[in-house]
Amino acid sequence: MTSPAADSVLRGPGAIAVAMGVMNVATYGFTIVAARLLGPQSYGALASLLATLLVIGVLQLSFQATAARRISADPQHVAQIEKTVLGVTYRASLAIGLVLLVLTPVVNRVLKLDSLATAALVAVTAVPITMMGGQAGVLQGERRWWPLAVLYVANGVPRLVIGTALILWRPDETTAMLGVAIGSLPPVVIGWLALRGHRVPGVVSEEHGFRDVMREILHNSQALLAFFALSSADIIVARNVLPQHSAGLYAGGLILTKAVLFLPQFVIIVAFPSMSTADERRHALTRSLLVVGGLGVCATLGALVLRNVALVFVGGDDYREIASTLWVFAILGTALSMLQLLVYSVLARQGKRSVYLVWAAFLVLVGVGYFVSTLHQLITLVVTTDLVLFALLLALSLYTLRKDDERLAEVVDPGINGA
Repeated sequence: MTSPAADSVLRGPGAIAVAMGVMNVATYGFTIVAARLLGPQSYGALASLLATLLVIGVLQLSFQATAARRISADPQHVAQIEKTVLGVTYRASLAIGLVLLVLTPVVNRVLKLDSLATAALVAVTAVPITMMGGQAGVLQGERRWWPLAVLYVANGVPRLVIGTALILWRPDETTAMLGVAIGSLPPVVIGWLALRGHRVPGVVSEEHGFRDVMREILHNSQALLAFFALSSADIIVARNVLPQHSAGLYAGGLILTKAVLFLPQFVIIVAFPSMSTADERRHALTRSLLVVGGLGVCATLGALVLRNVALVFVGGDDYREIASTLWVFAILGTALSMLQLLVYSVLARQGKRSVYLVWAAFLVLVGVGYFVSTLHQLITLVVTTDLVLFALLLALSLYTLRKDDERLAEVVDPGINGA
């Protein structure tokens, strides 16, 4: 028999924190194993593949955000929303897989892989990770934390186990990517099992029809694409402007950046439904920023004071040249995690203009990035760009939320401004 507090962790939102912690540990355990066993050059190739998948995964996250927001805001039409979103999800996953398969030579050339088979695995992996998005969004919107938690665990542990086994068998980027592809299948199975029950259709709303859902998905996709393009562009730039060894070192430093970025993901998952509600948005955003920022500060101080320990987590002695710079990579991860929270806040209120700032930052990073020549110049450029963007986006978001609060107050009490 469990206590109420323990039951809250196992069944409530706390389950998401635990599950995503397990997922992140497993995911980054895999990257650490890959960095150690593959070495800087092969790991640099794998890192560019994973960064490409991160950008492709925008569609997955768009489906998830769309389903979660709509179900949270209008739970009376959950059956209709689920049917529409999942139908679009499954079709889109197969379509994007076919498109990427056709583009395999392009992926191979841009990432400098010299292996069509390796590049083709990007297309194979894209199908299940896209399917997972719609499934996770329905569970998130319904606040079914327990099955969602199981899905997240299944999204990390199989990659670690299968990927490590394959790398030990044959240590190269192709085998490592095959492990990623196989490891992406279990969460889709979990999602299908969780959602296979029949739902009573209920009243149908035109607002949740195919066309409106697709319009929101496209809007969410371009907003999330802007963020993930920004957060992934630096490794592509590194592989094109830096020597292979330096690009590999930079990829190793990004292991810490991605760890800090994804460490507070549970905050976004739990807070997003509240950020979709007008009277909860400001409180949910400010509280979430404090939590995410606090975790980032702890990670940065840890990387600064315990650099040798941090070095273990990015691949060991092969990456010692960047040991003194790891705290900067932690700052980068903190900035990106807070930027991601702001982007999701924009999605929750269906804002349109804020995303232009993210695209502008991306263009600055890519444009100026091709004129840098050293690892330290690149990391300085990336951190500066992201911090400036964060300050601008935060100011705009707080201003918009204040205006929303004023409009809400007028609706609740029209006599306030006329007194």
